[in-house]
Amino acid sequence: QVQLVQSGGGMVQAGGSLRLTCAASGVHGRTFTNYNFAWFRQAPGKEREIVGSVAWGSGVTFVSDSVKGRFTISRDNAKNTVYLQMYMLQPDDTAVYYCAVRHRASPPNEYQYWGQGTQVTVSS
Repeated sequence: QVQLVQSGGGMVQAGGSLRLTCAASGVHGRTFTNYNFAWFRQAPGKEREIVGSVAWGSGVTFVSDSVKGRFTISRDNAKNTVYLQMYMLQPDDTAVYYCAVRHRASPPNEYQYWGQGTQVTVSS
């Protein structure tokens, strides 16, 4: 059973930075080579949206247009950890952020495992 434990987040003023961490465990052989990780967010009254993703094996990343140039996604193989580094935060970035993972053979939108969620609040 894959487990994702998130940390980081909190409250910051507009223009500030935060880093979210997602520590993964529970994969046989302790390698996530065949998995894709993603960060999602959900703001009050809005649908959940994907922020970005990283293919663990190749390291290829994707970030959505809404955060491109401000957010980056990275992974640490040794720590089985994925990061979401957020710069130039804006009030519209206020949301609960979730880490999720799926096997790369799964349909692109079907993430099987989710972190507990982390609140990010950006004040103007």
